[in-house]
Formats: sequence, structure tokens, C-alpha cells
Amino acid sequence: MKKVVTLILTMCIISTFSQANPIAIHPQPNQSFKLNRMPQQVNCHYTAHIKTSCISPSYTGNQISVAFGDTYGSQVYVPKLDHLSLGSFDQCSISTFEIDGPCNNQVCYLFLYTTGYDGWIPESVTISGYNAAPISFVYNTAVPHGVWYGYNVCNNGLEPILPYNHVN
Repeated sequence: MKKVVTLILTMCIISTFSQANPIAIHPQPNQSFKLNRMPQQVNCHYTAHIKTSCISPSYTGNQISVAFGDTYGSQVYVPKLDHLSLGSFDQCSISTFEIDGPCNNQVCYLFLYTTGYDGWIPESVTISGYNAAPISFVYNTAVPHGVWYGYNVCNNGLEPILPYNHVN
């Protein structure tokens, strides 16, 4: 029975990743990325699937943060993804996080931030939820310490519109 449940779960995850539109450019550091500190109504639910690469260290002690949003100023920010559960961010694993935040039209940027130096390597991050299609961002490289690192495909790569910003 346990094998059947594991197989079904694996097929669901594969289905989720295969339906997401992957981003085909490479992640970039963004020293000027600004968090939207303006209070926003939290009324949408998202799921983040973070797949850790098989060439990543076997586990990480890094604190990992994520910020994603759209071009209209809706930003979801999680200052510390909880990785205390067994297996989160382990080599060759998929960690799933349920996140509540303001509603986005279509996620078009995603940045990760890490506080550690152990070389954690995410393979990909898929965001799904609300009424937009799932979207995947492919990393396959270590996230540098102390800098927002990821993708901005909003408005052909222009900075997203974030009212009342200040640097993190």
C-alpha cells in the first residue's frame, strides 16, 4: 500500500511539473531587488514545489527565503521557508510549501535568498495556485549567499512595479 501511495504522489508531482511553463533563461543575481513592505490583503493560496538538485550537498542548514509576484505590485514574501521537517531541501528531494499571500495575476518573477554558504543547489521552483497557470523557474546552480537570486520575466525583463519599496 505504501508503494502505491508513493507512486501516486510521484505521478502527481511529475504531472504538476510537466504542466508548468518552464522559464528557459538563466537565474541572475539582483542586488537592487526590493521587497514590497506595503501591507497587502492576504487572500490567495499558493503551493511552492522546490526541487533540490542531486548534485547539491546532502542537506542544507541555510535559511532560505522566497519572493515572487506579478507586474501589478502583488508580491508574496516568505522570509524563512520552514525546513525543519525531515528531508526538506535534501539532495534529490522535492520540498512542498503551502503559502498564503496577496493574489497575483500571473507570477512573472521569483527570487531566492539564502543566508548560508554550504552550496545548496535548487534544480527548480514551481509556483501554482490562485487562478494563474503554474510556472517553473529552472535554477541548476547554487544560490549565492546574501543576494536575491532568480528570475524577472515581467514586461520583457523590466523591473516589476512595487509600490512603497525599500531595500531588504
